[in-house]
Amino acid sequence: MKISIKVIVYYLLGVLVLLIGVALGSIYVPPGDIAAIVSNKLFSTELPSSIPDVFVSIVWDLRLPRAILAFIVGGALAVSGAVMQSVLKNPLASSYTLGVSSGASLGAAFIIVTGFSIPFLKMFTLPAAGLSCGLLTVFLAVKFASKMDKNLENNTIILTGMVFSLFVNAILTLITSMSGDHIKQLTFWQMGSFALKDWSSIFILFPIVLAGVIIIAFYSKEMDIMTFGEEQAFTMGVDVFKIKWILLGLSAALTGSAISFTGVIGFIDLVAPHVVRKIFGSAHKVVIPMSWIFGGSFMVICDLIARTIISPSELPVGSITALIGAPFFAYVYFSKRKEL
Repeated sequence: MKISIKVIVYYLLGVLVLLIGVALGSIYVPPGDIAAIVSNKLFSTELPSSIPDVFVSIVWDLRLPRAILAFIVGGALAVSGAVMQSVLKNPLASSYTLGVSSGASLGAAFIIVTGFSIPFLKMFTLPAAGLSCGLLTVFLAVKFASKMDKNLENNTIILTGMVFSLFVNAILTLITSMSGDHIKQLTFWQMGSFALKDWSSIFILFPIVLAGVIIIAFYSKEMDIMTFGEEQAFTMGVDVFKIKWILLGLSAALTGSAISFTGVIGFIDLVAPHVVRKIFGSAHKVVIPMSWIFGGSFMVICDLIARTIISPSELPVGSITALIGAPFFAYVYFSKRKEL
C-alpha cells in the first residue's frame, strides 16, 4: 500500500477512534446524535427533539473534551518519544529516561503538598509547575552532560538523564512518604487520569502542543541526516550540538506540558514510534505526524478502557498504558534483537 494511502487510512482511523471514545461509556450515544450535538454547539444548527438533554451534557461537557484531551496528550507523548529515540539513537530513550516525568512529578508534588497557588494562574498553577520543573530537569541533565562530555555523546546524555531521574525520584518518594493526607492524591497523580477535565485544558494545551509538533517537523530533514551518524551529519552541514539542544528541549516541553495536565502516563512515547516506523518507514516528515495520530488514538482507547472496565469507578489511565505497552514494547525490543 502506498504511503499516501496509509496516511489517509490512519487519519480516518484516528477520527473513528475519537468517535468511539465519545460514543461508548455507561450510556451509549449513537454517532448520529454526536454529530448533531457537535454541529449544534459549533454552528448553532437545530438540535433534533429526539436527542435528550442528558446526551448533550454527556457528549459536550464530559466525553468529547476528555477524548480530545486524551488524543492531544497521547500524540504529544508519542512525538516526544519519536524525537528522543531519533536524536539519541536509542530505542529505550524517552522523556522518562531523561527525567522529564520525574521533574514534572516533583513540581506537582510541591504544589499539592503546600497548596501554593500563583494568583494569575490559579487552577493552572499545578500544570505550570509540572511543566517548569520537567523542563528544568532536562536542562540541568543536558547541561551537566555537556560539562562531562564536550561532544555531548548520546550515551552521556542518557546516563546523566537516568542519574537525574533517579535522584529526583528519591526526593519525590521522601515528599510522598512525609505528606500525610496527600499520599493518595500524589500517588493517583503519578499514574495519570483524564477525569474531570474540561475544555479549558484543551484551549491551553492544544496551541502549545501544535506549535511544538510543527517546529519539530521543521527539523525532519536534520533528523533524517543524523540517523546516518553524527560525524556524517556534521560533514553535511548539520550543527549537531545545536540541533540536539533544540530537539531535546522541544520534546521535553511536549512531555512536560502534556503530563502536567493529566499526571504521569508511560509507554506511549516508547511504543508509538516503533509501530509507526514499522508501518511508514523512518522518514521523519511522515513519522512525526503519524506518531501523533497513533499515540493520540492509543491514548483514547486506553482511557476508554480505564473508565469503563470497572464502571462506575475508573482506573488510572497510566496503569492501562503500562499493561498494554510494557509487553508490547518487550516484544518489539526482543524481536529487533533477533534480527541483529
